[in-house]
Amino acid sequence: MGKLDGRIAVVTGGAMGNGAGIARVMARHGARVELWDRSELVFETAAAFMAEGLSATARQVDVTDRNQCQQAAEAALAEHGRVDILVNNAGVARLAPFDQMTDELRDFHFQVNINGVWNCAKALVPGMQERRYGKIVILSSVTGPLVVDEGMSAYATTKAALIGLTKGLARDLARYGINVNAICPGYIRTPMVEHTARESNPENPEQVMDGIAAGVPLGRLGRPEEVGELAAFLASEEASYITGTQVVIDGGSTLPETMSVGVAGGNNTQ
Repeated sequence: MGKLDGRIAVVTGGAMGNGAGIARVMARHGARVELWDRSELVFETAAAFMAEGLSATARQVDVTDRNQCQQAAEAALAEHGRVDILVNNAGVARLAPFDQMTDELRDFHFQVNINGVWNCAKALVPGMQERRYGKIVILSSVTGPLVVDEGMSAYATTKAALIGLTKGLARDLARYGINVNAICPGYIRTPMVEHTARESNPENPEQVMDGIAAGVPLGRLGRPEEVGELAAFLASEEASYITGTQVVIDGGSTLPETMSVGVAGGNNTQ
């Protein structure tokens, strides 16, 4: 028996990366997953899930469009009767120094990373309120709330804002039995991170990936399925008394104060 048996879960940005990893893990734990994504790849992902014997429905949805979110929510409710879990994962990251960051690129981050979460919550929260049950998981990041790299001012701003939104929603919705929590991933091996690596070093993006891994105490990037296990926990009854908080999953990358100070030989392995 899975911890999410019989639950209906919507995962935005579900075509690839963390979204697909989260949805796959939730489906393995017994949930019927709805994959929402603006990319047509969402249909291939859902088909792959079903080939694995997992329950999946694909919907092409642009989360920046309130009407599309509402229509998708109505379709999900018509098909399943309810939605128990909303995972707001859809997000974008584009690098640009602040003095080269256009208003259009700034607004692109804001529209997807903040308004997209808002739109999906607006579409699905009323049903949760009516049933007095729901689990909302918001994908923030360590970037913004804890750390930041050069060229990520817009992205960092949006991800920090999601911590405030998580807490606000958690406080407003607690009376309805709805838990709202955020996940703050570090570097997970996803298409978004690979894109960032290519932006940083078009000639050798793997060198960027190796450099990231070298700065992680656990010595590697995370896997989307690892984020999925955390999301499944927060969406389950195992986390029934957790709300309004954020959980970091970064392999310890935010632990070091410096990269040079420490006990000599401390990096040796047995």
